[in-house]
Amino acid sequence: MAQKNFTLPEAQVLLPVLKSLLKQAIDGKKLIETIDAEFQELAQRIFLSGGLLVEIGKVAMRRAEREKTAQRIKDAVAEIDATGVQVKDLDMGLLDFPCVVDGKTILLCWKMGEEKITHWHDLEEGYAGRKPIDETITKIKKKPN
Repeated sequence: MAQKNFTLPEAQVLLPVLKSLLKQAIDGKKLIETIDAEFQELAQRIFLSGGLLVEIGKVAMRRAEREKTAQRIKDAVAEIDATGVQVKDLDMGLLDFPCVVDGKTILLCWKMGEEKITHWHDLEEGYAGRKPIDETITKIKKKPN
């Protein structure tokens, strides 16, 4: 499948839906980290005490919740990927939108918490190389797919 390219307005229109999906994935990741920490602490307590009676039902429910959450994260990320947008970092809430400017592919870059897409970077630069969007990008009217 060919890479989808976006104009700035096309990318901006997708933001509300993508924001919601990304928030689901980020919240899910935080829940998994919490559950993993609980399991780690339980394992530590069992080790230090030389054994413990464990509420198997409670642990099994928590494990099932973790697995369900992991699937929800995968589904949310897959839905974002299906639009042609790239999920770059769940911790930062970072999305990249491929865009062609003067025959060269760049990435429009958006981070959770930002109201709109205001930065871009080259394919090789990543987040650290973000630059403010200028007239070269805002003037693109049609997407060259």
